[in-house]
Amino acid sequence: MNQKGFSRKSSLLKEIDFYLVTDSGLSKKGTLSDVREAVESGCRIVQYREKDKSTKEMVEEASKIKKICSGRAIFLINDRIDVALAVDADGVHIGQDDIPIELARKLLGKDKIIGLSVNNKEEAILAEKAGADYLGLGPIFDTSTKKDAGNGIGPLKIKEAKDAVKIPVVAIGGINKENCESVLQNGADSLVAISAVVCSDDVKKETKYFIDIIRRIKKA
Repeated sequence: MNQKGFSRKSSLLKEIDFYLVTDSGLSKKGTLSDVREAVESGCRIVQYREKDKSTKEMVEEASKIKKICSGRAIFLINDRIDVALAVDADGVHIGQDDIPIELARKLLGKDKIIGLSVNNKEEAILAEKAGADYLGLGPIFDTSTKKDAGNGIGPLKIKEAKDAVKIPVVAIGGINKENCESVLQNGADSLVAISAVVCSDDVKKETKYFIDIIRRIKKA
């Protein structure tokens, strides 16, 4: 990997705090509104996750999200490398059962960001070796947002993964205002709280709440 591309990705990912994952099924005001409000409140990384729209609709919506994020937030696409390529997103987030990360890298190129979902320390180590730029670790707690997520692994597993890898670890799964501090105290670089944000009446306010907590605990 060329050093310039690696350095750029590393510096961008060091800046993340709250990580927005869109969910049109849960959103009260719609995906575009959620992204706009989150980015305006300071969110630095957005993942577009959409399971119910056609490829054409996804490309159209992703193009609009890219404009909102431009210069302000990293913009990633969940699973769909074709959509990421079509809109020239900053990268993708893929799961254990999606396209192999080595092939994703070949298709996207060295300079794009690739995140990989992992469930434990062992998968985290393998993901880093395979070239992942960051990890999505979870589910930390039981969650109904992702039907096939499995049981929560608990916040202590974050520390295990963090001690085993050098790339950022993003915690996901059942995270809310009541339990987010335990996630951060165990070393998460960033966190996802889908329901707590997109189901609210004020996405901007809720995003800012999580950003403030993350920054406070990181500085402690």
